[in-house]
Amino acid sequence: MADILLLAKERIFGFLLVILSLPSALPVPAPGYSTPFGILIFLLAIQLITGAKSPWLSQRMMNHPLKLDTVQGFLKAGIPWLRRIEAIARPRLSYICTTLPGRVTIGSAIALMAISMMIPIPGTNTLPAMGIFVTGFGLLEDDGAISLGGLVLCVMGAILTTSILIALVWGGSSLLDVIKTWLGR
Repeated sequence: MADILLLAKERIFGFLLVILSLPSALPVPAPGYSTPFGILIFLLAIQLITGAKSPWLSQRMMNHPLKLDTVQGFLKAGIPWLRRIEAIARPRLSYICTTLPGRVTIGSAIALMAISMMIPIPGTNTLPAMGIFVTGFGLLEDDGAISLGGLVLCVMGAILTTSILIALVWGGSSLLDVIKTWLGR
């Protein structure tokens, strides 16, 4: 991991967000990745909000080896998506990715999407992870237009997650009423 940080330099936030969100953003199941990666993404988002120039990661994470098979599997599934986005990426609207207000906005949206990724309910992690992926790719390429597109996906992810949670609470309370009525007979 330390080698990756050295290679990416000032674009490390975007790179880490892309890599960490990729397993959950893919339209294939990736059980077990959303919560731990969501935690890491949340920590990175907080660092973006506070204006950090490079992320702080614990020594354990920095020195943790990544299994080649795992990395290759993610890359194999993610490279077609990366190629599509990279074809349209170029530095534009850079102030969105480089100024403090832009990074605070991006960090706040990513933090909320990371929380959504950690919710263990189906449907609450893929769209938020896609929003993080696209926004992170915009940070990586210094492309504010792509980051804005990612923020739109984040808003859509927030609406979807909120809708699912409301449906569960509302549906759950209705189910409780039915059970109470049934038991009261």
